[in-house]
Parts: sequence; structure tokens; C-alpha cells
Amino acid sequence: MFAGAFMMGAKDRLLPPSVPFRFFATAVLMHVAGWAVLLAGAGDLSGYMGGLGLPLAGLHLITLGVLAMSGMGAAFQMLPVATRRQLGPVWACRLSWWLFTPGVVVLSLGFATAWTWALHGGATLAVAGLALFAFLVGRNLMQVSDLPGVTRHVWLAVVSLVLLAGLGLLLVVDLDIGVLPDRAAVAATHALLAGYGFMGMLTMGFSMVLIPMFVLSQGVPDRVGTRSAALSAAALLLGAGGSLAGSGAAAALGGLVGLAAVAVHLKAQAAVLKGRMRKRLESFFRLVKGAWVVLPLSLAAGIALALGLAPDVTAPLWGLLLVLGWLLSFATGILQRIMPFLASMHSGANGGKPVLLSHLVWETPLTLHVAGHAGGVALLAVGLVLHSPLILTAGAVLGLAGALSFALFALVMTRRYQAYENTKNKGTPPE
Repeated sequence: MFAGAFMMGAKDRLLPPSVPFRFFATAVLMHVAGWAVLLAGAGDLSGYMGGLGLPLAGLHLITLGVLAMSGMGAAFQMLPVATRRQLGPVWACRLSWWLFTPGVVVLSLGFATAWTWALHGGATLAVAGLALFAFLVGRNLMQVSDLPGVTRHVWLAVVSLVLLAGLGLLLVVDLDIGVLPDRAAVAATHALLAGYGFMGMLTMGFSMVLIPMFVLSQGVPDRVGTRSAALSAAALLLGAGGSLAGSGAAAALGGLVGLAAVAVHLKAQAAVLKGRMRKRLESFFRLVKGAWVVLPLSLAAGIALALGLAPDVTAPLWGLLLVLGWLLSFATGILQRIMPFLASMHSGANGGKPVLLSHLVWETPLTLHVAGHAGGVALLAVGLVLHSPLILTAGAVLGLAGALSFALFALVMTRRYQAYENTKNKGTPPE
């Protein structure tokens, strides 16, 4: 069984818990901050098509602060386990966090205020952290010849990361000197590579490892994974190339190829669920399934935008469905499962009895988070279509309430884990 093979010897390749959990804890805090900033700028969301201000700051607190932060933490811990190769020295993993975290905060401040020093300083730090991450992941992948379905997706993520970081720096510099002939095309390409390229490919690649492991099922066959990666590469090439060249037809064609890649991916995930041994799906799957539903909808919105259909509606709707509907739903769903999972593994890493997941997880705030997140995304979508600031504000309020509930879950989980470790170290393991 794939899940058993994946976990074989996993404890020997665990990083110190301070490495992945510093990324996850930061993502939880950025999650709250991102929704709070979106709430503060809710009046500017209707018809938003780019530009400095609170919407851009809130968007990057989510994309960089939550999605990229979660992806980095997961990659640092899960890739060495999956590939059975060391990813890099622990100090380098920590350094990437020390560079990236202040970079995200300062850059988001710059987006909100238009302060030049914050834009340039934040972008420099954030890109430096991402560059170190890309180097460590790339070096790990170069040592791996098996798991092509997973590694090809991750390679696409690394390449997309390099390209989007370069475009992002160019966009920041252009604010001062204005050299780009079509800034909107570059910004759209940057967004596409960030959403579908970097985070999208990490999401699809890690799904082939994490979903079978969590539901106790056979993994996705390599031939299916490589087919998904090939279609995704073609879609990214067409979509990004068409967007950068200002060709809506090519970008729309990339979206159609992307739908084919999604169909292959979701069919494989459905087969994983059908063959699972764990018949009762855990609560995190509410968010994962929701993300799977929204993914093709985001591509449909992107195709409509590429064809020039009501851009004042389709542009912000595409961003909403891509970032909050698909990626944030999936990321927070996986976080609520992977954080207690890793805490349990670390609690038994030295030969002691690991803490039970049921002891760590408090379901009530997770239920509230799902309701707040789903309701928030739905109301934001309605508000964007109807151009209603009141509905947009209500959606942001629900999203923030959900984020606070998720933070409460993470806080309680951490305190329960620490209490268990303290009790175990005193030689009186809890019942």
C-alpha cells in the first residue's frame, strides 16, 4: 500500500518540529491578517483589476503569507519523506523563513501604503527567501529518479516560482520607472504563474502523496501523474505565453488545456477515494472537496476573462475563485490535518507513545472555520457580480470570523501538544 510505503522510515527523516511549524504558525497568523485587510478594503473590491491599495495588500498576505508559507513548510517536511533524500541543512530551511516572513509583511505594507522603501525592501527579502527555497527543493529533486508523477509537478512549481518572482520584481521596479509597455499583461502573467504554476503544481503534486496517505489508499499511478504534469505544463505555457503576449485566444486555449489536466487530476483523486480503507472521511475533506469543485470554475472564469467577457466582473471573480476558492480552501484543509499529524509523529519520534490525533484536534472551531470560509467566499462572489459593497463587506466579515476560528484551533492544538510533551517528559504519560 502506498501510504505504508510512504511512511516507512519517515520518523528518521523528520526535521526538528520548529522548522515546519514556524511556517505553519506564520501562515495561520497571516490568514487572519489577510482577511482583516480584505475587510478594511472591501469597498474597493468591486471591479478591482489591479493597482496599489488594501485589496492588493490583502491578496498578497493570502498568496505569499498563507499559501506560499504553507507550501514551503509542507515541502521542507514532506519532500525528504517522499523522496527519501535530504532536502538541505536545517539552518538553510530556517534562513528561508527569516528572509521570507519579514519580506511578506513589509511588501504587503508597501502595497497598502505605496511606500517605496517597503515595496523594494519587502520584495527583495521575499524573493531572497523564495530563491533559497527553490534552490533547496531543486537540489532535492535532482537526486530523485522515481516518483515522476509527484516530482514533475514540483519541478513545474519551481520553474513557475522563478518566473513569477522575476516578474514580481519587474512590476515593483516599474512602479518607479514605468518601462513596461503593457503592465497589465505582465501582472496577469505573474498572477497566473503564482496561482496555477507555483501553488497549483505544489497542490496537485502533494495531493498524490497526502490524500492517499490520509485516507489509507493506493497512490496515483505514475503514468497518470506524468499525464497530468504534461497537460499542466502545456496549459501553463499557453496560458502564460498568451497572457504575456496579449493574446486572449492563446490564454483561453491554455485554460481549456488546463481543464483537461484538472479532469485527469480529479479522476485520479476520485479513484483514490473510491479505494480507500478509511471509509469515514475526516472533517478536513469538506474544504478539500470544496476546493476540487471550485478549481474548474476558476479556469472557466479565467477563460472568460481571456476572451474579454465583462472584465470588471470576471477579473476579480477569477482572482477570488483561484486564490480563496481553490487554493486557500485546499491549503487550510490540509493544514488542519497535517499540523496534528506531524505533531503526533514528533511526539513519538524518540520512542515514546505518540499523542493521539483525537487528543489534539478540537472540531468545533474547524466547523466554524468551514462555515465562515465557505460563506465568505460565496458572498464575495455574489458581491463582485452585483457590485455590492455591503455584500462584499459581509463576505469579508465571515471570512475573518472563519480565520479567527482556525487560529483558535491551531492555538488549542499547540497547547495540547505542549502539555502532552511536558507530561511525558515528567515520566507520567497521560491516559
